[in-house]
Amino acid sequence: MQKPRRLYLFCGLILALVCTTASARDLDQDEALKLRQSGVIQPLDQCIDVALKLYPASRLLEAELELKHGLYVYEIELLTREGVVRELKFDARDSRLIQDKEDD
Repeated sequence: MQKPRRLYLFCGLILALVCTTASARDLDQDEALKLRQSGVIQPLDQCIDVALKLYPASRLLEAELELKHGLYVYEIELLTREGVVRELKFDARDSRLIQDKEDD
């Protein structure tokens, strides 16, 4: 492959990574409170309860609210009793589970 083509390919990959990361944004607690009070999102506790029912005796590691591609998403990380870290994503508007995977 010629050097200019490699450079264009490399620049394209960098641009794709930047666009992907720019499409997700963590919201702070003040933003989350305003969204909750206005009824845009459901309480985080609802999603945590669902996650803990799916993985009983697990421990909550992290919970955050993100805005991804125009969708408010609660991202919850659990440590299961088997020692596996699970990442669960919920639609914050209706507490619907949209992804459940083992975290890398």
